[in-house]
Amino acid sequence: MPPDIPGATGSRPDAAPLAEGAAEDLLRGICFKTGPPRSVGVELEWLIHDRARPDLPITQERLDSAVAAVRALPLSASLTFEPGGQLELSSQPAGSLMECVRTTAADLAAVRASLAEAGLTAAGLGVDPWQRPRRRLREPRYEAMEAALDRSGPAGRAMMCTSASVQVCLDAGEEEPGPLGYGRRWQLAHLLGAVLVASFANSPFRQGRRSGWRSTRQALWTDLDPVRTLAPPGGRAPREAWAAHVLDTPVMCIRREEGPWDVPRGLTFREWMRTGVPRPPVRADLDYHLTTLFPPVRPRGHLELRMIDAQSGPDGWLVPVAVATALFDDPEAAESVYRTVKPLAETAGASAAPRNPLWTAAAREGLTDPELRAAATACFDAALPALERMGASEAVRQAVAVFADRYVARGRCPADDQPEPGEPAGGGLLTAAGLPPVPQAGPAGPAPGPPHPGKAASA
Repeated sequence: MPPDIPGATGSRPDAAPLAEGAAEDLLRGICFKTGPPRSVGVELEWLIHDRARPDLPITQERLDSAVAAVRALPLSASLTFEPGGQLELSSQPAGSLMECVRTTAADLAAVRASLAEAGLTAAGLGVDPWQRPRRRLREPRYEAMEAALDRSGPAGRAMMCTSASVQVCLDAGEEEPGPLGYGRRWQLAHLLGAVLVASFANSPFRQGRRSGWRSTRQALWTDLDPVRTLAPPGGRAPREAWAAHVLDTPVMCIRREEGPWDVPRGLTFREWMRTGVPRPPVRADLDYHLTTLFPPVRPRGHLELRMIDAQSGPDGWLVPVAVATALFDDPEAAESVYRTVKPLAETAGASAAPRNPLWTAAAREGLTDPELRAAATACFDAALPALERMGASEAVRQAVAVFADRYVARGRCPADDQPEPGEPAGGGLLTAAGLPPVPQAGPAGPAPGPPHPGKAASA
């Protein structure tokens, strides 16, 4: 989540009120910027744990000291912290996958070394297995966000304070139709997204207990808000669908120069423009409203894929980055994978992601779901030669191949490797790909996973 924008409360008396037509034009123009795919970026969120006792809460003083040391590092990426103290590194747009991997890996090495000096570590898990939500940041944005999301239940606080992800940022695509066209990529993202959820699910626990989901993080996002976390409904062109969705989503907050921010109930941005109450919205308010929408795929000029759990191990993060980039940006792989995932639309049905049967199965069942396992197998099979065509290093291709053999080929996901809270994580041993050693279950079938609750189960 972006931080507050200092001074940009949108309430200056000289700011022109934003008309409905102008807002629609802005959204259609700024959210899908087309051209040949050239850039890739990644936003990595990490839980901060004590190296020796990850189950123990970290004091505010200790976290503040570690944050100050990390902030002093000369990083290429932008560094921010989430409400619960999670660390986020947002890379600069890179001209290639390997440039993104090299710069991000260098930044991570520096961050990890700094945290290690404080006896801390950056943990790659979709949801903290032990801690209850504890909001450490007191900015007006997070005060307002907490108040707004509390109306829908406890999932909002859990998401804000105990979740972490790998977010892959790719160009929107070309204006023309075809495998790299923005319309095709938009559709691909919402079907392939479920495959990515299932393949990289890595959050089976919450507050010391099994949740019944392989991606508890995705379950939290599904429960977070009736509208704010949904993809736009289908049936319309991407630009028109997204513009309507933005304007018809309730405003999370109305910022003020002084004092707490207003948290209206049910006021959509469109209604705010039409009524002008409590004050007329301006362009800065629309820009800010966009930062309060959390769909699984967010168009921000580029496409931000937001559905992947944070990954374990020192290099686990690079596997989803490499796979997603290969499947979207290599024309041959993009065409092959589109044909693979297109039938998943029937399983998804009419409901928007992530609140439909396809995405629910991905979060709960992971790759034990036969349809998702078959799709993931085809996707990884397409990704490996695509990475070679894109000039990915042997180390990156090997990491993807090891992940595919360990998990995808066996109908498993990283959640199936996570030990029960309180048990040792395989003695802390990791393979060269940043993954725990392969358990002694044979390759003929998947290793036992968590129990699968009925349809009424929730996080």
